Amino acid sequence: MEVGQKVRLVRVPPYVKTADAMPMLRSSAFLEVGQEGFILDRRPGNYWAVRFKQGAFLIDGGDLEAAD
Repeated sequence: MEVGQKVRLVRVPPYVKTADAMPMLRSSAFLEVGQEGFILDRRPGNYWAVRFKQGAFLIDGGDLEAAD
């Protein structure tokens, strides 16, 4: 995966962390499997900052797949 790539959620974790300068832990009830977003950047520990319509969140690389 690379920055700018379109990705799809294959598994929704119970909680997600926002990709803000001051991150917050939130329930992921608003995300759903199959939802698509764009990679903003790579973070340590195989986490990716992904922009969805609800905002930007840190998502584990194992929960994502390429959408195109």
